[in-house]
Amino acid sequence: MKISAILIDDERKALATLRSKIERKCSNINIIAETQSPVAGLDLIKKHKPQLVFLDIAMPEMSGFDMLEQIKNPDFEIIFVTAFDEFAIEAINFSAIGYLMKPVNKEELVIAVNKAIVNIKNKSALEKNKLLIENLGIHAFQKKKIVIPSVKGLDFIVISEIIYCEGVDGYTKVHIKEKKSILSSYSIGHFKDLLADHSFYLVHKSYVINLNHIVTYLNEGYVILDNNVNIPVARSKRSDFLNSLKS
Repeated sequence: MKISAILIDDERKALATLRSKIERKCSNINIIAETQSPVAGLDLIKKHKPQLVFLDIAMPEMSGFDMLEQIKNPDFEIIFVTAFDEFAIEAINFSAIGYLMKPVNKEELVIAVNKAIVNIKNKSALEKNKLLIENLGIHAFQKKKIVIPSVKGLDFIVISEIIYCEGVDGYTKVHIKEKKSILSSYSIGHFKDLLADHSFYLVHKSYVINLNHIVTYLNEGYVILDNNVNIPVARSKRSDFLNSLKS
């Protein structure tokens, strides 16, 4: 029995590695498409109607959970490929959906695929996927937290606790209330877009600040945040910035 599959992972190397392991160890899987873009992934799923989707959870454009929520009737089997555990893995396990930890182990891959094939035969995917969405409480979860990839793995950070983000040599330091800062490989522009709807403002090419953590604005063009850090406000942004504070 040949199973049609789509691979979705924003990391090119991870995608290539997963494809290679599937082709070598899972001859019953026919990879019909792959993409690094979750938005493109939605289109591929709609177009090809795969039986199985290997889906990364943490992607900057859209998380795997967000993708699942946008599909009206997700009746395909899913194997999540992830670099973290705890909350999400607990919910995935409760819903009896497969997952693989990165880096993907070949033996675990074979076991997950074999279980997926059994589930495909039993046609249980739609019910399980809907249960997963319910268990995760995706709406509340995504509104309150963001996922930040870091050196050690993935950090789930409450948005309101982020004081400011600082661009450093193409990376971003995320400064969090009463916690150590997190260094992310994403640029400051990524965080500007990610936090745009959450009272954050790009006051300088290197700084995105949380407006809720401002204590003082100094006339010479600085803001003092409630962690006693002074952040410069670019001259070209000062007028618009002050207007945003008033509104």
